[in-house]
Amino acid sequence: MKAILGKKIGMTSIYDKNGANVPCTVLSVGPCQVTQLKTVETDGYSAVQLGYGERKEKNTPNPLKGHFKKAGVDPKHKLFEVRDFNYDKELGSEITMDIFEEGEEVTVVGTSKGKGFQGVVKRHGFRGVGMQTHGQHNRGRAPGSIGACSTPSRVFKGTRMGGRMGTDRVKVKGLKILKLIHEENIMVVKGCIPGHKGSYIIVEGK
Repeated sequence: MKAILGKKIGMTSIYDKNGANVPCTVLSVGPCQVTQLKTVETDGYSAVQLGYGERKEKNTPNPLKGHFKKAGVDPKHKLFEVRDFNYDKELGSEITMDIFEEGEEVTVVGTSKGKGFQGVVKRHGFRGVGMQTHGQHNRGRAPGSIGACSTPSRVFKGTRMGGRMGTDRVKVKGLKILKLIHEENIMVVKGCIPGHKGSYIIVEGK
């Protein structure tokens, strides 16, 4: 498995060979550095920890300063782990987007946009309670009945109701790499990915 961390720049569109307009997302990925090698003997599982983004030393907690110093790298802003990593695993080694190729299918993991507290119509696609006639007033976006009376005298767990929406970890599979600009660490993938502009994303490959 191969993976790299980056940021979402935004969306645009390009034309393919047939002249069709293809929506795509522009990503700024890598370079990442290996900051820790986890093994079964020491940590209970095998993984490679990668760091991305520069971080000021004065804003880095002391435990992390020692962590980065042990790896021989500058403080990083974001850390994540990859299991079954098939590439160079030496401490301090650099991982770039050269591990990917144009036309390859990848999986992108990100955090969806936060929507705050939303009702059942936006959160679950409810249609509301009937028409606003025969005495019904302002019930068009109401959730309706949420439970029975004396039996079972409670609301079942998992009932679809209003609540916090968004800020969930979302994985999108089968995205195709349309273009790689190695000089600027830019990757263009077909389709859309979760998250706002500037949010962190993980690009995974086979």
